[in-house]
Amino acid sequence: MRAPDFVEIEVARRPGKLITYDHSALVSALGGKDPACVAVETDGMSRALVTAYRRPPLETLRHARPEDLVMDSEGFITVGRHHDGDPARMRLYEPGSGAQRGALFGTTGAGKSRALQLVLAAEKRSRIVTWLSDLKGGQSVPEARGQVDWRATTEQEAMMQLRAGLCLIMIRTDRYARIGRSYFVVGDPDPLVNIRIDEANRLLQEGSPYRDEAAYLIKEIGRLGRSVGVGISIAAQAGHVEELGGSDTLRGMLKEGDVILLRWSSTMMATLVSDGLLPLGTDLVPIPRRSGPPVLRSRFERTGPRVPGTSTAGQAYLLGSPRPTALMRFFLVGSLVPVPGLDPEIVALYGPGEPARLEAASVPHMGGAYAARGGPVTVNGAGADPGSTAAPAGPEPGATPPAGPTLDPTAPGAGLMPPPSKGKGAPSIRSRILDALAEGPLTKHDLQAKVNADGGRQVRNLAPTLSEMKSHGELEQPQRGLWALPAAAPGD
Repeated sequence: MRAPDFVEIEVARRPGKLITYDHSALVSALGGKDPACVAVETDGMSRALVTAYRRPPLETLRHARPEDLVMDSEGFITVGRHHDGDPARMRLYEPGSGAQRGALFGTTGAGKSRALQLVLAAEKRSRIVTWLSDLKGGQSVPEARGQVDWRATTEQEAMMQLRAGLCLIMIRTDRYARIGRSYFVVGDPDPLVNIRIDEANRLLQEGSPYRDEAAYLIKEIGRLGRSVGVGISIAAQAGHVEELGGSDTLRGMLKEGDVILLRWSSTMMATLVSDGLLPLGTDLVPIPRRSGPPVLRSRFERTGPRVPGTSTAGQAYLLGSPRPTALMRFFLVGSLVPVPGLDPEIVALYGPGEPARLEAASVPHMGGAYAARGGPVTVNGAGADPGSTAAPAGPEPGATPPAGPTLDPTAPGAGLMPPPSKGKGAPSIRSRILDALAEGPLTKHDLQAKVNADGGRQVRNLAPTLSEMKSHGELEQPQRGLWALPAAAPGD
């Protein structure tokens, strides 16, 4: 008789006691070896479901299909599968409430770019107007070129997008007030607009010249945009809250928006938990870099694969969903092996045709930044950049301008006064570390003390920045516990 593929155990504690557990100890107690074969969901209180699988349930998954990506009447798209096979659904729009706010977090190699490609393709297929800032110079999601209404690849144009987003909210608010509309309905009369900022930490980290204004604009768009159909979402490889404009910005995005958490760094999780940003009682099973049981390899045993298990890229938690503690995995997106140039499978996922565009009633008020989006300002297509999605700048000469405010989103704050800047142009943590190590190696403790004694903003935790700088070759550890600048090569 064949053994079952899984066993489900319901666990409950008596009233007044909360469920807590150590995942590794639980796997061992169940007689397992592979942590990926044990899934745990808790209700944040006194109940939990423990499912033990014969094989890792999310080891393989199919590719995303066009039918997964068309938004349903409740505003959901299907982005993958939970560990028990149920569809994992993500909300792009909430009827009766409006546009969504959100955040997508994951460390390097966690699958953030592919997850973002899937969402962008869904927005195109669902006729949602997408404004994308790909702040890795367009490298994170290159296939999005020509597939969204506005694609920015620089921090300067990303700021124009944010200013234009707040302008659009004001334009729609004025128009809706005049017709007596207090809520938003997709397509009646305007399309849903989503602003997505990838690598948002480049705008929001300490030392960025745009930090204060970007944080202000993101909060204002999130606060005012829902009822007029303008949503905003950030994606980042964040290690701690201070890299994202300060705790207030991130806390608001997490507590009130749809949050996707891919594989994280330990410092990120510690920050999210300590700041109370995760739901009360939430306990998430860590996502390892690779699935498979831990391997002890004796010096006398040199056979077998050097790297056991398979990649866990794409595994995540949908913290804004009804199942925030249920591990899921995004559908596969794109080719399984790297291809030169744009990935044809990803391009095909977006589907044919032009992306959805901003409503004609608002375009004349949006100013030069929107008219020149994606490239230089063009007249009748002359001199257009091949990847440009430029639109007419406004009404024809002699036409009567429509009623309503006309704003210039290229101006700082889009005509609004942002809060006073705090430390604009101040040295980044990275540059302060480099300065501190200029005279020689230091322990982390001494390095922290020297950085905090340089007159700049106090830094509570250098570890995430040190790790990132080491991975980029900017720092080295000549011996355990000691940090130093890279040794000069012979002849330098």
